[in-house]
Amino acid sequence: MNIENVDKFKEECGVFGIYSNENINAASITYYGLYALQHRGQESAGIVTSDGTNLSCYKDMGLVCDVFNEENISKLTGNAAIGHVRYSTTGSSCAENAQPILTKYKLGSMAIAHNGNLVNADVIRELLEDCGCVFHTSIDTEVILNLIARGARKGIENAVFDAVQAIKGSFAIVILTEDKLIGVRDPNGIRPLCIGKINDSYIICSESCALDAVSGEFLRDVNPGEIVIIDKDGLKSINPTERTRCATCAFEYIYFARPDSVIDGINVYDSRVKAGRILYDECPVDADIIVGVPDSGIAAAVGFSEASGIPFGIGFVKNRYVGRTFITPSQELRERAVSVKLNPLKVNVQGKRVVLIDDSIVRGTTSRRLVEMLRKSGATEVHFRVSSPVVKYPCYFGIDTPYRKELIGANSTIEKIREEIGSDSLGYISMDGLLKSFGDKHDFCLGCFSGVYPVSTPIETSKERLER
Repeated sequence: MNIENVDKFKEECGVFGIYSNENINAASITYYGLYALQHRGQESAGIVTSDGTNLSCYKDMGLVCDVFNEENISKLTGNAAIGHVRYSTTGSSCAENAQPILTKYKLGSMAIAHNGNLVNADVIRELLEDCGCVFHTSIDTEVILNLIARGARKGIENAVFDAVQAIKGSFAIVILTEDKLIGVRDPNGIRPLCIGKINDSYIICSESCALDAVSGEFLRDVNPGEIVIIDKDGLKSINPTERTRCATCAFEYIYFARPDSVIDGINVYDSRVKAGRILYDECPVDADIIVGVPDSGIAAAVGFSEASGIPFGIGFVKNRYVGRTFITPSQELRERAVSVKLNPLKVNVQGKRVVLIDDSIVRGTTSRRLVEMLRKSGATEVHFRVSSPVVKYPCYFGIDTPYRKELIGANSTIEKIREEIGSDSLGYISMDGLLKSFGDKHDFCLGCFSGVYPVSTPIETSKERLER
């Protein structure tokens, strides 16, 4: 991945797991669950199943619908499975780094899939290598796998417990053995993970929309720091630490999660609409039409329209069959690709004062191109409004973000950003406004806005070592 071509926060990964005492096709259910989580990662997909004795794996690069077909799904037999869709944040984008990772260890076979990022993965990897461990991938998921395998003599549940105490960062993990499905969420709950049910089958997955896709019933979110163990006796929960607090990544609600998901008691769509209403209260403007950037800007645009009384309209038509724009080989081609992916609906914007709503501005190149496209389509004014605060800092917890020097908000005033993107005015929601849109239900990870993280970052850790 060429990080220089990134102009948007990129999704992390999605995980899905199911365990049943009934005779079900766990692979097919996992396939549809991953399909619903495709927005969280489009680089690779994989499924591991268990028939009670053996674990079978199939994974490859590409979308879920490209990786799997009737032939390879039919070979994944069993009543339990885990699956993964990946967008690389740690480790390069290649088949070797696709998940789940399957291995044999002292107690049998084990597979693991992980969403998030460990800030101490390099330190642990080095220690494990010094002890003779051999790594086959460059992803931190294999670090977790090796930690669990090393503690196997204590039993799988104790091994997972001990491994979780050693790792630091964000993680939503699903683990499959011959007879158990295990889910783990980091002590700050940065990455989402929830529990559902289909009849007597239990499901653990990244978002509730995946439960809906397989006609499952949402039970609850996995608590921060909780280890959930599902086997033939049902569901058991272990809370290994008392020092937990829910600090869900704010960008799950702003951008990453599907709008039909509910995470930690907050409806994603409602929070985006509320953000749009608050955005108008904080940054009002007189205009003829409100336009949202598809897809994550649409709900905020609806809220902005409701609060302002200005009509909401479709301003851009999205081509849903275009790949990621950032993989094109040059900045010029990448910016031109925006026109392929989004095309202005001239009849709606010509001769009008337009308010353009987006979820964030990272580098500013796409924002500038969108403003240019509206002006060329005849918009008399373009006012840009953003339903998140100014992004000033990178993320260390599983979101692929540019270096700080490449974040336009880290190096520019709002007025300078306005000049860069070419809009007539520019306004961001405030931090207080954003929290209000969430309903002030709990804490959130706001590190990309404030530079204050719920877990010490690699930079902070290095500083602490120097001070010692």
